[in-house]
Amino acid sequence: MAEEEDEMRRVGAFLDTETTGLKGHDEIIEFALVLFRYDISRRKLRVIDRYHGLREPSCAIDPGAEAVHGISFDKVRGKRLKDRVVRRILGKADFLIAHNAVFDRRFVEKLYPETKGIRWYCSMNGIRWKEKGFASKGLQQLMADHGIETERGHRALDDVMGALELLAQRDEKKGRPYLSELLGVESDEVEQTKQGRLGRSLKITGILIVALILLSVCGALFGLS
Repeated sequence: MAEEEDEMRRVGAFLDTETTGLKGHDEIIEFALVLFRYDISRRKLRVIDRYHGLREPSCAIDPGAEAVHGISFDKVRGKRLKDRVVRRILGKADFLIAHNAVFDRRFVEKLYPETKGIRWYCSMNGIRWKEKGFASKGLQQLMADHGIETERGHRALDDVMGALELLAQRDEKKGRPYLSELLGVESDEVEQTKQGRLGRSLKITGILIVALILLSVCGALFGLS
């Protein structure tokens, strides 16, 4: 029973990076990682750990990139990521999510090669946003469409927390969280799990009733003797 319940609780990490630019030689200058547990049957998401840090790169920050995230070289000078903390969190994750995972993945795998062995999901392309009526699948616009506000757009931690809030919301037509759709969890799978739990509960109740009856019979027999 405990094993089945564990199967319905998945631990993942949503991450986001800000970089010096878009090219192969560019580097991460801001990294945010939020570990969460998702109860599939109850459709609830709970944050259990997080990390955010800045990092001084070995190359210049492209002016175009700085215009988007607002991170100058002075803000990251002398900064380093806490690799042990990052690896500890990554080690607990069964899967990773990023919005536009193709972009973040190549930068993250360069710094933390162990992430190559973890399954990745993309919240931008893994959900059919445009088919749901949204004009854009960009994170900032999707958050705005869902009434989600963050202090600073295009900053790693704000984007991660906003994205998790987005994934926790329900698709109006399907009635299930976007995260369930992203992970490929079908509604019938959840229903089967609920039915299985109900069946086990009824079975346990039946066993207890039989045990009580036997105890009563034994008590009556001993009383007669």
